[in-house]
Amino acid sequence: MMIKLIADSGSTKCAWRLISSDGEQRDVITTGINPFFRTTEGIYDELLEKLIPVIGVKVDEIFFYGSGIINEEKADVIRRALSPLFPGARLFFYSDVVAASRALFGKGTGLACILGTGSNVCLYNGTEVVSAISPLGFILGDECSGAVLGRKLLGDYFKQVMPPVLRTEFEKRYGLSREEALQRVYKMERPNLFLASFTPFLSAFPESEYARQLIRSSLAEFFERNVTKIPDYQQYAIGFVGSVAYYFREFVEETCENYGLTCVAIRKEPMEALVGYHMQSK
Repeated sequence: MMIKLIADSGSTKCAWRLISSDGEQRDVITTGINPFFRTTEGIYDELLEKLIPVIGVKVDEIFFYGSGIINEEKADVIRRALSPLFPGARLFFYSDVVAASRALFGKGTGLACILGTGSNVCLYNGTEVVSAISPLGFILGDECSGAVLGRKLLGDYFKQVMPPVLRTEFEKRYGLSREEALQRVYKMERPNLFLASFTPFLSAFPESEYARQLIRSSLAEFFERNVTKIPDYQQYAIGFVGSVAYYFREFVEETCENYGLTCVAIRKEPMEALVGYHMQSK
């Protein structure tokens, strides 16, 4: 019996799915495992406590997809945690854009986009990523990600750009002082998650022209600074993975039409499609 373990990790959470050839499946959620922000020791300790009791140690293959896996050095941060936990398992590491690509297109070709806490885009040929634009993180890039939308919301709130009615609602919901916001963004760990936590505010006011314009302009930035930089981008189908794309799908589909692209799928998370991909793979 072949036992596989699939991990899909963003900065916020890591979803684990064990699948066996006899049809058994088990799920576990742990904290996001991004090697830019986590240590091997911290990863090992958390997985020993939260993953192993549910999954066990008998695993033949592990397929780890995650943000921050940009090279072997970063993959090794996670590999050194997994190897002693799952002795004998074969380990495979892929970036989050490969996860999105396989979830959206399987073994086909297309533009795979991520719009979640972070953002990204690549051209996938059914086997590998053949063209990609560096996301650069929420300070230099990550256009239309949850972190950047939250950053814009906070900036507009404190600079009184946000309409008064929404500023009042924002204050009621979050009660956030300028000093606290600056501390969380500039002094504490994982400011991207803090900023992304404000993005649902936009969903609460679907008829607000301010909210709609912020989403539309941010999507336009994502397309202009990322999608259109892929050579011959209009020749390919496009798909999206991530909570921002999922909850603002009306605007995503509208923007795709504006750029002459056909949106074939929008998935909140890639896991179910990844399970199908790996169950079919020998």
